[in-house]
Amino acid sequence: MRGTHRRLIIVALALLSAIGVAACGGGGDNGGGGGGGGGGKKIALLLPETKTTRYEAKDRPLFTAKVKQLCPDCQILYSNASQDAAKQQQQAEAAITNGANVLVLDAVDVKSVGSIVKHANQKKIPVIAYDRLISNADIDYYVSFDNVKQGRMQAQSLLDGLGSGAKGDPIVMVNGAPTDPSAGDYKKGAHEVLDKSGVKIAKEYDTPDWSPDKAQRQMEQSITALGKDGFDGVLSANDGMASGIIAAMKSAGIDPSKKPTTGGDSEAAAIQRILTGEQYSTIYLAIKQQAETSAQLAVNAAQGKPPPTGIVNAKVNNGTEDVPSVLLSPIAVTKDNINDTVIKDGFLTPDEICTGKYKSACQEAGIG
Repeated sequence: MRGTHRRLIIVALALLSAIGVAACGGGGDNGGGGGGGGGGKKIALLLPETKTTRYEAKDRPLFTAKVKQLCPDCQILYSNASQDAAKQQQQAEAAITNGANVLVLDAVDVKSVGSIVKHANQKKIPVIAYDRLISNADIDYYVSFDNVKQGRMQAQSLLDGLGSGAKGDPIVMVNGAPTDPSAGDYKKGAHEVLDKSGVKIAKEYDTPDWSPDKAQRQMEQSITALGKDGFDGVLSANDGMASGIIAAMKSAGIDPSKKPTTGGDSEAAAIQRILTGEQYSTIYLAIKQQAETSAQLAVNAAQGKPPPTGIVNAKVNNGTEDVPSVLLSPIAVTKDNINDTVIKDGFLTPDEICTGKYKSACQEAGIG
């Protein structure tokens, strides 16, 4: 009897162990990919919003694919905060509770994520600031672009669009979200170029949430205040806002091809507008490189390994420390170099751009 009882206990313990392992292998938050077998590390990817199309269309799938390539049994705990800082706080806490081994955090509001980083520090969980630098906090890495340089590029592109007689021209300047330090860097870089160019900034706005709708209303206000002929171009910090700005112009009976407008992110819709002349330029960010580099750092950090040799190329001071960083170079994109940038790099395909009414514009530009 004692032998039989002993065997029953062993079987019961084995069953309980199997159940426990199975429970560890669930999928990620909000439909994120789950790792098989439960033996891999857990990597939390926390993105800020969906209004900018790149995050769901590019960053998330590129990051996920690279993690799976590097670590097939790693589990991704994915969340998107939909521009809600309180929601992101909850998502981060859930990821930590669910056993995340590293946080890759693109903050909705960098001033509100200190408690997330502090909790991660207490749990000895590495934190990678993705796209937006987290200030005054103990973070492990920062992966982004030379944002001040991007602002300079946007401003110079606008001046190029205005032409050689730009000095004295009035423009409207629509900056990004004041909660995003990258927006502040773009603004700083743009002013470095515009302030010494001689153009007149007739109206300037900071746009909460990077919202296209809010940018459209700001442009409507500008047109009302300045008149249809009271401005010659618009500096928009990204493509989503450029879409709202251009919509406001068209609603007011203004031909946007006569008012050069910048952008950023190289969204497919922006490339289409550039091909038809409605938008003058955008900025191509090597998002594939950013996502894949972050995935490499995340996998290594989760496994307790140092970063691959040569991947870190800078240090950025965040007010607390010099953060090991990866800074990538932005590229200005106009109608003349679409083929050599977003298409050559595989960021967009001709099939994504050359749809419907844009087919003829693609043919004229040698795309397709």
